[in-house]
Amino acid sequence: MAPLTQNPQGWPARWDLLLRYRLIEVISLWEGRLTTNHLMRAFGIGRQQASKDINTYLSEHGPGNLEYDRHLKGYRPTPSFRPVFTRGLADEYLHMMHAREDLACSFEGLTVRELNTEALLPPARDLRPEILRPILQACREGKRVEIQYASLTNPEPEYRVIQPHTVVHSGYRWHARAWCEKSGEFRDFVLSRISDTPGITLPATHRVELDDAWNTQVTVLLVPDPRLTVAQQAVIARDYGMRDGRLEIPTRGALVSYVLQQLRVDSDPESRSPEAQQVVIGNKSEVKPWLITQLLLDVAFRDIAET
Repeated sequence: MAPLTQNPQGWPARWDLLLRYRLIEVISLWEGRLTTNHLMRAFGIGRQQASKDINTYLSEHGPGNLEYDRHLKGYRPTPSFRPVFTRGLADEYLHMMHAREDLACSFEGLTVRELNTEALLPPARDLRPEILRPILQACREGKRVEIQYASLTNPEPEYRVIQPHTVVHSGYRWHARAWCEKSGEFRDFVLSRISDTPGITLPATHRVELDDAWNTQVTVLLVPDPRLTVAQQAVIARDYGMRDGRLEIPTRGALVSYVLQQLRVDSDPESRSPEAQQVVIGNKSEVKPWLITQLLLDVAFRDIAET
């Protein structure tokens, strides 16, 4: 095996090692548990190599960042964790989940960015590891979580007990899909509105199997705004990669409103000019039951209030 070389900035020159070290930091920081299986599955390497990568990271790059927890059967971040190969931002966890990491975002000294290209990202939302870690742990282990939560309806933080099953990034922000014991229904809880460290408690009674809106598959049909001319509609169809003037987007009932918000589609197409609207919902009767609220889809794209 060739020796590890360094560039002038001191980073390992091999991209595969950069990616492995980034995964080590992102998974341990945001999920709170890193095992050799994470590296084995992500990079197709053996357990011995994965263990060597973790030990090399700890000895040469991030000493004191991780410690082995026998209860978790994996490594967890220490209170003194300081990222070396990442920036400690929630967006990095999102990008790694989508396998779309751009090394240039964190390693500006490396000439890894393609020339003449630029990517725009939405502003990073306030999300702390100490909020996400216990929520994900509760999802994995099927536990209740005690939180202090503020919403637009109740801006003062109040005590809630939720039973989360999935963490979702809508394209703009993070939320947990969870059973709310106060309201007696499944709701979306914006993670940036949790003001304290969530406390994991008793086993959950409402798991993902009981969330009908989550388990219902819905297809959102988009078509060019009919108020446009035929030629303009053809342009829009090409922009969106439509076939026969139709774009079908499969999603979950609980996520329909987020899909439409991300695509800037109003449920009322008359609220904007056709040039601004561009596409409309082609199967509105099927989609309408899953819309959270009209305010969700307004042109200003205000924050989604907990419903």
